[in-house]
Amino acid sequence: MPPFQSAAVAQVFDAYPAPIKRKLLTLRSLVFEIAKAQGGGPLEETLKWGEPAYLTSASRSGSTIRMGWKKARPEQYAMYFNCQTTLIETFRTMFPHDFQFEGQRAIVFDTKAKVPKDSLAICVAAALTYHRK
Repeated sequence: MPPFQSAAVAQVFDAYPAPIKRKLLTLRSLVFEIAKAQGGGPLEETLKWGEPAYLTSASRSGSTIRMGWKKARPEQYAMYFNCQTTLIETFRTMFPHDFQFEGQRAIVFDTKAKVPKDSLAICVAAALTYHRK
């Protein structure tokens, strides 16, 4: 797993309850793994709305991916996508039974359910290459 690019991002991960932290670190690893495989340049790790976010700032090839957990819904965590894109609409069409969606902005995961990693990898790749011609 790549080291954190900023102390602020590391602190956010450290503040999550241990089971949630493990799940979000797994999502983080997947994002970095897919970014490396896509060859879209370095991935910037930062905070957006106080949550870890991943951007292809150098190449501008992708759309931001953000992830997080809310105390109001302790049994769920999510991966967020720009709601001004067609990403979630596309994911709904491609994977209608693999994921739970929240509006046009998120894939929501239940802490007790297994994440469909292969399907999610396709979603992450689509987000990280969204602006490629």
